Amino acid sequence: MDKHEDLGDTGMNRTTAQDTWRAVAAATGPADRAAAEAGIRLAYRTAGLAEPARVLWADSPLAAVALVRGLTDPGRSVREEVRTRPWAEERRRVHDALGPAGWAAHWQATGAGLWDLTRALAERIRAGVTEAATAAVTGGSAAAVTDGSGQEATAVRLVLLDAVLGQHDAAWLAAFDGRGERLAGLAAVAAHAGWWWPYENVAVVCERPVELHRDEAGRLDRGDGPALAYPDGFALHAWRGMPVAADFLAGLADLTPERIRAEENAELRRVMLEYYGYDRYLAASGARHEHRDETGVLWRVELADDEDVVMVEVVNSTPEPDGSHRTYWLRVPPSTRTAREGVAWTFGLDSAAYEPLVQT
Repeated sequence: MDKHEDLGDTGMNRTTAQDTWRAVAAATGPADRAAAEAGIRLAYRTAGLAEPARVLWADSPLAAVALVRGLTDPGRSVREEVRTRPWAEERRRVHDALGPAGWAAHWQATGAGLWDLTRALAERIRAGVTEAATAAVTGGSAAAVTDGSGQEATAVRLVLLDAVLGQHDAAWLAAFDGRGERLAGLAAVAAHAGWWWPYENVAVVCERPVELHRDEAGRLDRGDGPALAYPDGFALHAWRGMPVAADFLAGLADLTPERIRAEENAELRRVMLEYYGYDRYLAASGARHEHRDETGVLWRVELADDEDVVMVEVVNSTPEPDGSHRTYWLRVPPSTRTAREGVAWTFGLDSAAYEPLVQT
């Protein structure tokens, strides 16, 4: 028998697995706690470990981190045995059976389409948990929250390293769907719950989100509330993938051209402009079209008791994941007279020296 035949690998099987695990990655609502706990115990037994004496539940990854840090005798982390080693062995088995080219094709047909989405979401959750946990201790000090060397942030990140990502391991699970009994317990937990932490004496597992909002490219995106929210209120806010604060989003409904012009953060100003509408902003601001060339369009807003606001409208030549081309507005000095001069200024060049190979 050909060595590939025992893998049951058909195009239909790969497509079904990818669709199944894409749905798992995006699943919201209450976990099936009984099914998830059965999966946890199976994962321990499959790894040759005694089942955990207790399985504790938390309503979010943030709450789970706090619960783990409060445990008095969890024992050592067994993530290596429960998750890392089975993954590595299963990957090696499938890779050896399919060969390098076959494995690459299989990965492209199964897990690759989910990898970027789940990895980005997991990283955003990690960052959000770290920020929220640190802010709770520091009183929200921006310097302390963003200081990666802070003791609190480091302690939280160490706990997050012990996590098994559950539903956000969907990319790997799609690639190995139906192939390895050693992954059956992990797959069962992922299908029914969120992140979890395996220790010798206890496993901590968290609920899935209650809300998940994404744009066409799969990025977290919502303008009127949290893009990702858990039962206990832990939430992430984002606009087209860009992290933003809840109070920033709350203020979008009352935007004015003056508020947009006053925003110093270029990325937040872009969000404001996208929400408010570029055409509406220019009309409301009394902007004057001054110049156009191959680099963009120069606009000027004259202010009675302040210096002119001069901006260059440029379109990114590289398409977004959804195929659209993002428009950027570059604030430039009031003395700017051409679009090229303005774009060159943002690169620290004069217009004669600015010769972009690719406009971005």
